[in-house]
Amino acid sequence: MKKVLCLLLVLMVCFVGAEAQKKKSNGGAKAKTTQQVKLPNDAELVAKAQAGDARAQAMVSGCYSNGTNGVKKNYKEAVKWAQKSADQGDAVGLYLLGVYYDKGKGVAANYTKANGLYKQALAKLKEEAEAGDMVSQCFLGYCYDSGRGTAQDYAEAAKWNQKSAEQGYAQAQYILGYCYAVGEGVKQSYTEAVKWLRLAAEQGHAEAQCCLGWCCENGNGVTQSYTEAVKWYRLAAEQGNAWAQNNLGYCYENGNGVTKSYTEAVKWYRLAAEQGLARAQYNLGVAYENGDGVAKNKSTAIMWYKKAAAQGNEKAQDNLRSLGVYSW
Repeated sequence: MKKVLCLLLVLMVCFVGAEAQKKKSNGGAKAKTTQQVKLPNDAELVAKAQAGDARAQAMVSGCYSNGTNGVKKNYKEAVKWAQKSADQGDAVGLYLLGVYYDKGKGVAANYTKANGLYKQALAKLKEEAEAGDMVSQCFLGYCYDSGRGTAQDYAEAAKWNQKSAEQGYAQAQYILGYCYAVGEGVKQSYTEAVKWLRLAAEQGHAEAQCCLGWCCENGNGVTQSYTEAVKWYRLAAEQGNAWAQNNLGYCYENGNGVTKSYTEAVKWYRLAAEQGLARAQYNLGVAYENGDGVAKNKSTAIMWYKKAAAQGNEKAQDNLRSLGVYSW
């Protein structure tokens, strides 16, 4: 009882002291706390951006837009850095800011403003790309691929990505590898796809690592190898790539290239599902429904199925119906 009374007295003293302090400062207004936003892991890039380098500011914007380089997706920050870059007339900054206005990401959608930014970016990108700038060559490829600021032209997009990729730009190598994989703007060739994907993957490009893992898993353009697939999936998954996390979970679930483990499968499915990947949400739902790697839990299974179903995943929708759930 004494301990309780002492505690109450301490709390009262603290409360009175806090109230007195409030009155002393700004009429009792509560102090505002601001949470510091995490910066990308690339210290050199961040230093340049903070010093006012327009291209570096555009690249930092890209980190926040894609959730790469150790930061989570944050479109508000992406817009902030793209604006800084665009204000200095940087072509990439103008393009990215156009994308944000186009898609309404981090800023209210404004198609008129987006188109104006695309046109400004296109003129500068062409000039810089023709002068040999590998980053501008890649982003010019984006313009032609998406039809932003110009007519859509997959062949022209592939041409500029090829020029950029040949200079060693990882993002362009990844895009070119994807183009060869699906035959977009170039003749379809898994062999060429693997060649370019590997170059990007070896530079640490997460999306390229995931795609290369898929090629290894399925034997497209390379000798089929679950061990190699797991190697590349893991490298990408550890960087936060949701598809790689899901695919690595699938390997663990089925014992492909690793010792079978439902617990590990659930671990990776969950990481991908929490990023909003519908396939992983469905897979996690199945794990909960069957009790694989987790305690069986129908309500939790339904929760994850609903998340996947809301994104159009038909398997999740079918499973919900089988469980008597018809709305999501």
